[in-house]
Amino acid sequence: MQISIQYVKMPHSETMTEYTIGKLQKLSKKYEWLISANVHFKTGQEATGVNKVCEIELSAPGPRIFATSKEKNFEMAVKETISDLERQLKKRKAVFTPHS
Repeated sequence: MQISIQYVKMPHSETMTEYTIGKLQKLSKKYEWLISANVHFKTGQEATGVNKVCEIELSAPGPRIFATSKEKNFEMAVKETISDLERQLKKRKAVFTPHS
């Protein structure tokens, strides 16, 4: 799976990049039909401190799969976003699986 990570109006983080790639590679081993992932990290405008945003769009057969989450740090945001994506991928896999 091809992975593209962008940091929007913030400094690049090698640690976050490695963490995210690791999580996405686990996902791609489980769902081999994934083609690519576009990841965007950005900081929201929230004053509450819950302003770290992670958006991930997966390219796979059929419609694209998208999830986003806003947490107090980027690690939690990545974890929550991947969890949402996995839920959607399970549904997509059920559609691919022939019923007998």
